[in-house]
Amino acid sequence: MQETRLQRITIQDGVCGGSPCIRGFRLRVQDVLRLLSSGASHDEILQDYPFLEQEDIYAALEYAALMTGHPVLKAS
Repeated sequence: MQETRLQRITIQDGVCGGSPCIRGFRLRVQDVLRLLSSGASHDEILQDYPFLEQEDIYAALEYAALMTGHPVLKAS
């Protein structure tokens, strides 16, 4: 995990309903992940959103991995 990469993810009241965004822009981590999951390449995303940087895409992926990495308890 790269702490500096995760600093690119911001959460602010009043910006996209408090959802995690990329560097304070009104582009949510969720939006970047959906683009990737629909098959968009990094180059396509960067071309469509010129304010983004390659590290922003990696930050979104790392943030998602961090948020989904929780223990699952099995009921006995």
